[in-house]
Amino acid sequence: MILYEDNHLLVAVKPQNMPTQADSSGDEDFLRFLKKYVKDTYGKPGNVYLGLVHRLDRPAGGVMVFARTSKAAARITRQIKEFKMQKKYAAIVSAPLPPSGDLEDFLLKDPRTNITRVAPQGTPGAKPAFLHYDVLSSANGYSLLDISLITGRSHQIRVQIANAGAPLAGDVKYGGSPAEKLCLWSREISFDHPVTGERLTFCAPLPVYNPWNLFQSCFAL
Repeated sequence: MILYEDNHLLVAVKPQNMPTQADSSGDEDFLRFLKKYVKDTYGKPGNVYLGLVHRLDRPAGGVMVFARTSKAAARITRQIKEFKMQKKYAAIVSAPLPPSGDLEDFLLKDPRTNITRVAPQGTPGAKPAFLHYDVLSSANGYSLLDISLITGRSHQIRVQIANAGAPLAGDVKYGGSPAEKLCLWSREISFDHPVTGERLTFCAPLPVYNPWNLFQSCFAL
């Protein structure tokens, strides 16, 4: 689903279980899919430039922004580094959490296993990770979280929420209860347009399958 496009940006909703970019699986990836979309839609000859400025885990889905020029890519990347891009996620857990919380951890990723863990401060290679969450609603043993991501570490939300005692539903990799898919969704991104400076916000509607169907009224789009 394309949410927005101009000469500088392309904003779209990544399907769950599609890799953001090419990986060892050889499966179609979102970046290549969107490059083909741009090429076919605008009749672009040769290779199409589309800058990947952030990522989503393969099993997660939701709104992403891509840069259509190298200048736009550099300016958006700078916003990310300066924490000027705001990213909000929806997640579902099946264990209780306090009504809200600020999680601060140090995360260490093992590239051999593609697993991230919470590590003591000072562990070589461990990076600080920050997020804020609010529990918005609960139903049928599930709770919906609204998460503001401050840093963007690999598997950050999945690991920090699990470490807080409530792994995400469907996230068997980090101890979550079985579900049809990982219950993690990039629901909103806000940033400054790289050319005009206008503040932009884009939202993706929640999935409709169980248990997301329990919480369809929680976010107004």
